[in-house]
Amino acid sequence: MPCLNTGIAVSLLVGMQLIGSGGFAQQSDAARAAAAKANVNGPNNLSGESNHPRIEFFQPDPLDFNQHEGYVSLFDGKTLDGWDGDPKFWRVQDGAIVGETSQQTPISNTYISYPGLKAKDFTLKLEIKVEKGGGSGIQYRSSTGHRWIRKANLIPSNLKWLMTGPQADFWYPVTPLAASFTGQFYTENTCGWQAAGSGIGHPRSCPLGILAWRGQVVASSATQKPRLMGIIGDRDALGGYVKVNDWNQYTIIARGGVFIHIVNGQLMAVYVDDDPNSLSNQPGTVGIELEQVPTKLSVRNIWIQKLDKSE
Repeated sequence: MPCLNTGIAVSLLVGMQLIGSGGFAQQSDAARAAAAKANVNGPNNLSGESNHPRIEFFQPDPLDFNQHEGYVSLFDGKTLDGWDGDPKFWRVQDGAIVGETSQQTPISNTYISYPGLKAKDFTLKLEIKVEKGGGSGIQYRSSTGHRWIRKANLIPSNLKWLMTGPQADFWYPVTPLAASFTGQFYTENTCGWQAAGSGIGHPRSCPLGILAWRGQVVASSATQKPRLMGIIGDRDALGGYVKVNDWNQYTIIARGGVFIHIVNGQLMAVYVDDDPNSLSNQPGTVGIELEQVPTKLSVRNIWIQKLDKSE
């Protein structure tokens, strides 16, 4: 089945609306209201008949990132109460959780987690900034205590400071490749996929890593490896929404087997996991990754709206 470029499809639909309305969408609000009142055959009338009631359509109001009704705060802005991470790398500074590596304190990967809350279906909102290089990611539906699969020389010996599960990536643009990581769907420290009837006694891929690059809609199942379903936009062009050395708003949405990553209001990646038994489809904790040397990571204003009944 050919891939559907959703970005083009949306553009075509918008173009069709403008053509059908004679450029109506480009008019001022006052002109639009006057035209709608005077002409029952306007763009909201689908019947084409002047005596048919006009159908009203409404645009959704934009999300207020600072609206927290129904949300729970995971960070008080002052302490690391409720969080578990290596104090050698994590601290609170200027109202943010800060993780930092240097030549004096090197590490390949380390995490700070919030073990007091598990969630499966939720909306998670936070602000993030990465400086000096390296990268980070927001873990969700994740867990600790698992053996580390990926080869690395500098990892914590304490497995509670390593996390396994889905991740919303965020990287400093040291190289074009690193710059392309922000917004993608990554699964940390996991394996998966054995084709039905293949007779293969081990997973096809281990570790899995990137499952949906920035700009992609990807789907998989228990026996089907990831397939590209559609395109959100050009990977490099979407990088223009990412602020360097500045705060970025990150929204992560998990509903069933659907995962949505949004940076500064722009959709970046969608992953659909149709395997109900996969690690990505289990309730888990939220965490923050600190990766490579040197890097400085800051995260603040962490809020979650939990929709399921997991502990």
